[in-house]
Amino acid sequence: MDFWQRYRAIDTRDSRFDGQFYTAVKSTGIYCRPSCPARTPKPENVEFFETSAAAHESGYRACKRCLPEAVPGTPAWNVRSDVAGRAMRLINDGVVDDGGVPALAARLGYSTRQLGRILTQELGAGPLALARAARAQTARQLLVSTRMGVADVAFASGFNSVRQFNETVLQVYDRTPGQLRATAPAAERVAQRRTVPETPGSLSLRLPYRGELEPGIFAFLAARAIPGVELAGPDFYERALALPHGVAHFRVSLTRGALELTIRSVALKDLHTLITRVRRLFDLDADPEAVDGVLEGDPRLAPQVRALPGMRLPGALDPQEMLVRAMVGQQITVAAARTALGGLSACGEPFSPTAQRSPEDPEQAITRLFPAPAALAEKLPELLRGPARRTGSLQKVTAAMASGELDFGFGDTPETLAAKLLPQPGVGPWTVGYLSMRVLGSPDVFLAGDAAIRNGIRSIGGDGDPAFAGVSPWRSYATLHLWRAALTAPRRSTTTPSNDSERTAHHG
Repeated sequence: MDFWQRYRAIDTRDSRFDGQFYTAVKSTGIYCRPSCPARTPKPENVEFFETSAAAHESGYRACKRCLPEAVPGTPAWNVRSDVAGRAMRLINDGVVDDGGVPALAARLGYSTRQLGRILTQELGAGPLALARAARAQTARQLLVSTRMGVADVAFASGFNSVRQFNETVLQVYDRTPGQLRATAPAAERVAQRRTVPETPGSLSLRLPYRGELEPGIFAFLAARAIPGVELAGPDFYERALALPHGVAHFRVSLTRGALELTIRSVALKDLHTLITRVRRLFDLDADPEAVDGVLEGDPRLAPQVRALPGMRLPGALDPQEMLVRAMVGQQITVAAARTALGGLSACGEPFSPTAQRSPEDPEQAITRLFPAPAALAEKLPELLRGPARRTGSLQKVTAAMASGELDFGFGDTPETLAAKLLPQPGVGPWTVGYLSMRVLGSPDVFLAGDAAIRNGIRSIGGDGDPAFAGVSPWRSYATLHLWRAALTAPRRSTTTPSNDSERTAHHG
């Protein structure tokens, strides 16, 4: 968007652009979200920033009226596969908090000086300032959404000291942490009073998102939930997850249009990472109006999109886990893959739920973590039934992940992901495309060889461009609509070979 496109957006107070750019007013020293209700400033007094960190670095403070930090993140980090987009994904995942700028630069393949120059040029701020802004945003969310003590909020947000936390909050928001907590919207204050911790340290907070949220993402996760590892239903998802500093136990639920994250246990240093990964799992930084507007341009997809607005692209909580799930799911049905993964999960570390459940509650099934690659490499032959070729491929891949020989994650691009995965046994273009969708959030993947995609196309009418090029760069969302359409299509064989080393259907 150029200057005048952005200016028109703030003049009409268009909330669709909240979080996608920031408006700074030179005459007041304040920066706002595009939908701020304050009077529109004169064009000569306005400058725009890609990130809140850039506004901070230029000396602006956050608006006390519109709270620009209280919005979903920009969808650009999922769309962009350049250095800036990859860096933002890794910063939000806590790489700078854990390893500093050198760790981030090493993951991206640049020197710290090169990386700082690139990010300053592209985003208006260096990696430390971007990480600081991410910490400040997490701090604001915890202050207004939970009853956590200020010291706990400081360390959970990634700050090294309460003093550093206090100084940053005051500089960014022009308020002390206590004053910022007092600005919590009425709905958040009611939620705070209503929330009764189930265990010491338990907390709940609302996860903001833009536009509509189509609840089918819960059904997608529920169909693939591994017994003993995950609990899921039409409006909730729960599991335990290994993070860098310990095991987190959380539940996401949709109630009257609000998405609530209940964290039953987590190491404070992992809290920011957990929130970021849950947001990625549910694609909460997406702009569904922009996506649906393009998809409706294809007459075959238009009825689906109008019936199911706000569809989200399911992400991944752990890249290595997602590769295992995708490889196990090749050639078999979703239900069969779920059963096979349930067998594999027997070698996962035991987990004792931190929330006590009633003996009559059938949802008392979280008993273990998803297995680590080393445990899988050792136990696969005795736990996985099926073709020896698949078992052998999985054993080699999990061993490579355990040794560090195969290292991939949220900071990859579709190209680097393909370069790392395609040489692995049992991994072909379908698996790489699926991982690009789920792990990287790549919006423009179309799995043409997928059997369910072909069924979905037949279900909605097969005429027209078979690659759906006209809805680029949102073909990943077209894939989701076709998978949904395939559920109502006549049952057909799924044994037609694809481009992968094995026949595939949509699993993982």
